Amino acid sequence: MAYYGPLAVGQYLPGESFLHRLDPRTKILWTLLWMGALFAVDRAAGYGLFLLFLLIALVLGRIPLDALGRGIRPLLYLILFTVLFNLFATPGEPLLRLGPLALTRAGLVAAGLVSARLLLLIAGASVLTLTTAPLALADGIESLLRPWSRLGLPAHELAMMMSIALRFIPTLLEETERIMKAQKARGVDFESGNLLQRARSLVPILVPLFVSAFRRADELAIAMEARGYEGGKGRTHLRELSFGRADLLWVVVSLVWLVGTAIWQ
Repeated sequence: MAYYGPLAVGQYLPGESFLHRLDPRTKILWTLLWMGALFAVDRAAGYGLFLLFLLIALVLGRIPLDALGRGIRPLLYLILFTVLFNLFATPGEPLLRLGPLALTRAGLVAAGLVSARLLLLIAGASVLTLTTAPLALADGIESLLRPWSRLGLPAHELAMMMSIALRFIPTLLEETERIMKAQKARGVDFESGNLLQRARSLVPILVPLFVSAFRRADELAIAMEARGYEGGKGRTHLRELSFGRADLLWVVVSLVWLVGTAIWQ
């Protein structure tokens, strides 16, 4: 199945794979476990086992690599900044000097591990959103937060906000791309000049983007009110969530693999 979205995180890739059929709560808990276990790993062997588990998840979810790459691409600058910071800010035996900056052996190791952690974090979040429909994701979040509603936490409203945010991430990115193309056609240069000049050149993008975002939010609010939306009180669901054997199997395998890797390494 081909993938046509501009961004993996926040996009849903329809399918009937093993991961698609899992309960959304199972995949949300798996993602939280994935992130927590990643922060407990600090060796290359541990990241290698995480990568192997990720490849298994991609096969089980029938997720093409280009779909995963689209989720990583927008964050490459953040990853690059993190790598450079660790390369030159980590003390240790210097291997190369560039003026006042020194590239150290410890910096190379730290940069490699941090970049691997960031890439795996983004990939894990992408697996969740690529295999879970936005409505199912919102239902799963609401179900997991429901026990806290007794303490006054608005579980349904929070789940709705998260679902809408995920839904509009690719929409806003597409809008940004259209605005940039329109501004370039009018002669706006986004690539030349110093850092301050480049920042100023973003103003013709940000202003119409904010206007478009507020207009979409207003239209969405009007549409929800016109359909009688009044919050989560008394609302029912077309499909009730339920854990199955496949969910139990996935949770057990994930716990053994991820927690075992974090403890072993």
